[in-house]
Amino acid sequence: MNLRLLLVDDHKLMRQGLRSLLEPQPDLTVVDEADDGAGALRICQSLKPDIVLMDIALPDMNGIEATRRIRQACPHTKVIGLSVHRDRQYVEGMLKAGASGYLPKDSGLGELLNAIKAVSQGHTYLSPQVTGTLVRGYIQEDDDQARQKAASPLSQREKEVLQLLSKGMTRSQIADALNLSPRTVETHRRRIMEKLDLSSTAALIKFSIREGITSLGD
Repeated sequence: MNLRLLLVDDHKLMRQGLRSLLEPQPDLTVVDEADDGAGALRICQSLKPDIVLMDIALPDMNGIEATRRIRQACPHTKVIGLSVHRDRQYVEGMLKAGASGYLPKDSGLGELLNAIKAVSQGHTYLSPQVTGTLVRGYIQEDDDQARQKAASPLSQREKEVLQLLSKGMTRSQIADALNLSPRTVETHRRRIMEKLDLSSTAALIKFSIREGITSLGD
């Protein structure tokens, strides 16, 4: 099965290098090149390539937005991100936009061919370096969430009461809003102050804003 490829990169030397590596492959054909996202979209709509090798840092329309539009306009065309950027935000941005793969630009030809083959078969391909970046990011995110949870000893109901207290609502108003009795609201307020070792409403409001329970715009 012959796969038709579109190369998208704003550096001509990069496109030429990719073409020289890919064209000798018996089952691959480079049908065209583009140096920006808008051009890539136009070519995809016209030529319907099987796979697009997409840079991210493109003029006018970046690779993430170009990928999103290509996937919407040409759902049968697959996209592989090929970029110097390895940060989690770029990888996730491409995947959320509809890309089926992501490789750093310093990947070898063998890995690029593996990615093209995997994506053509309906799989998702991430290079080991990119996978490591994602895993480390998820681990850090889990650690941050665990620390945040440990740092906030309040129950969900207590947070709701604190949020409304911080808005200046009275005990009766909070009771009506949460369908509780005023006595229960007072019990929650007292427990909140005990748990946080705070002794004034002003201190409660300050804590609520600092912890993100209440925003300044609420």
